[in-house]
Amino acid sequence: MWKLLQIELFKIYKRPRTYIAFGAVMAIVAVVQVALRYDGKSYIDFMMSGLSDTFEFQNDKVLNGYLVCFIILNTLLIHVPLLVTLIAADEVAGEANMGTLRLLMTKPVSRTQLILVKFAASVIYVILLLMWMAVLALLISILIFGTNDMVVLRNDSFHQMQANDVVWRYVMAFGYATVAMSTVAALSLLLSVFADNAVGPIVATISIVIVLTILSEMNIPLYDKTVKPYLFTSHMVAWKGFFYVKSTEEGETIKGSIENLPAIGRSFLILVIYICLFVGSAVVCFKKKDILS
Repeated sequence: MWKLLQIELFKIYKRPRTYIAFGAVMAIVAVVQVALRYDGKSYIDFMMSGLSDTFEFQNDKVLNGYLVCFIILNTLLIHVPLLVTLIAADEVAGEANMGTLRLLMTKPVSRTQLILVKFAASVIYVILLLMWMAVLALLISILIFGTNDMVVLRNDSFHQMQANDVVWRYVMAFGYATVAMSTVAALSLLLSVFADNAVGPIVATISIVIVLTILSEMNIPLYDKTVKPYLFTSHMVAWKGFFYVKSTEEGETIKGSIENLPAIGRSFLILVIYICLFVGSAVVCFKKKDILS
C-alpha cells in the first residue's frame, strides 16, 4: 500500500496542473496583503462602521497578522474546493483517459485498495495545499503586520481574543478545513469513477459545490430546517466557530473558550459521514465498473 501511495503521489506532482493551485493561492494572498498594507485603514473603518458609535477602535492595533489571515481564509476557502477538484477528479478518469487503468488492474492490487490509495493521495495534496496557505496567510502576514489582540466581527457584535489565545485557534481551523476540503476530494473521486475524461468530473463537482453553496447561504425559512442542515457545504465554514468566544456577564472575553463547540463537533461529524459515504460509494461503483481502456 505504501509503495502504491508513493506512485500515486508521484503521478500527482508530475502534472503541471498540480502547481496551478499553489500559484493561485500565492497570488490571491499577495493581492490581499498588499491591499491591506496600503489601504487597510479604509477596510477597518468600513468593517467597524456599525460599531464605531458604541466602541472605540485603534486601526493600527486591529489590523494585524491574525486578522489579515482571517480575512484571507474567508476569501480563499470558498475557492479552494475548485482547486482541489482539479486533482481529485482526475484520479480515476485520468487513468482511463490515458489508457492505463486496465494495465493498473493487472497488478496485484484490489480495486478497493486502489480507490483508498487514490483518496489518500488526494488528502495529502489537500494537506500540503493548506499548509502552503498557512505559511503565506498566517506567517507572512504576521511578519508584515505584526501581532496584537484579534478582533472578529460577527453581525452586529464582535469577538476579541488575546494575542496569546489565537495561534491554537488557527491550528484547529486549518485542521477542520482539511476535513472540509477532503469532503470535496471524496466527491470528485466518486464522480471520477463514472468518467473516462477528467473534464466531466471537474465540471460536475464544481457545479454541485456552487449550487449547494448557494442553497447553504440562502436565508429562506423553507430551506433552513429542511435542506441546509443536511448539505455538506453548510458545514464547510464551521471553522469560523473557533474564533467565536464566550464572554462573562461583564463582557470580558473568556480566554481559551469557544462559543459553540458542540455545533462545530456536529458539523465535523457530518463531514466525516459524507467522506465515508462518497468514498464507500466510489469503492462499490468501481468494483462494478467495466474497464475498457
